[in-house]
Amino acid sequence: MSDWIKRFIPFASLIALCVIIAALEPRFLSSGNLASVARQTAVITVMAMGMTMVMVSGGIDLSVGSMMALAGVTGAFALAGGAPPVVGIMTCMAAGAVCGLMNGAAIATLKIPPFIVTLGAMGIYRGIALLITDGKAVVGLPTKFGYLAEGNLFGIVPIPLLIVVMVALAIHFVLSSTRLGRYCYAIGSNVEAARYAGVRVTRCQIIFYVILGTLAGLAGAIEAARLVTGQPTTGEGYELRVIAAVVIGGGSLSGGQGTVVGTIIGALIMGVLANGANLLGISSFTQQIVIGSVIVLAVTFDEFQRRRLETAGS
Repeated sequence: MSDWIKRFIPFASLIALCVIIAALEPRFLSSGNLASVARQTAVITVMAMGMTMVMVSGGIDLSVGSMMALAGVTGAFALAGGAPPVVGIMTCMAAGAVCGLMNGAAIATLKIPPFIVTLGAMGIYRGIALLITDGKAVVGLPTKFGYLAEGNLFGIVPIPLLIVVMVALAIHFVLSSTRLGRYCYAIGSNVEAARYAGVRVTRCQIIFYVILGTLAGLAGAIEAARLVTGQPTTGEGYELRVIAAVVIGGGSLSGGQGTVVGTIIGALIMGVLANGANLLGISSFTQQIVIGSVIVLAVTFDEFQRRRLETAGS
């Protein structure tokens, strides 16, 4: 019952938040504004679904914002050089996958704590992005590349929303219906027990970080398409939002818990908060305070639940 309550709270919070904002500002429920929310949250949501796998397995990645920026400018260079949009997108995803592979290899094989590895990687990837661009935006991208972020399927469904749905279905299938997904929860719950059970922990951990890196690269492509430039400074502070989306959606910093649906709800809560604050004229500084407070409350609730279960088990 407590597990169902924990899953229901984020959904109930999202509904309550939407009702409150709609009552204060009727423009919130307009089709144009809702489409805007879907586009604005797509980048965070895509990365958050990759972060879900990493955090369920007991890891964390603080470099997702920097990976997104580096992947975005890498793909922008390819596009500016005459590559078609599909090649540009694939270049972004490949660059992100390489970054994820480096993070995963350092964590899984060298046994360095994920927090330390990814904290250092955050500075390294951001520095590389600034170095190869000389701190300037990569321009000259084809205008049709912007369709990835601003286009609509059949004139109705925003392309970023379609991407989110496809990624969500893929990650949900992996976590719920594959051996890799079962291993993900097993590693996050008790890594040593998983290892003794025959799970190839090192290999699985690397795969999780590669998946996250690939999705960070896809997010970088969406962001570059939205700006129609490759910005080496984009994604600053995104790691906080991505981790917050997973935690608010029921994920645990201790590992072993988290779902794709919960992460999507967590990302939507973040997006609705930001959009509602903008509509109501609330300062962006205040938004940061609210987001930080929500993260603390979510982690506190998770810790309370975990201690209560430990007490009941003993």
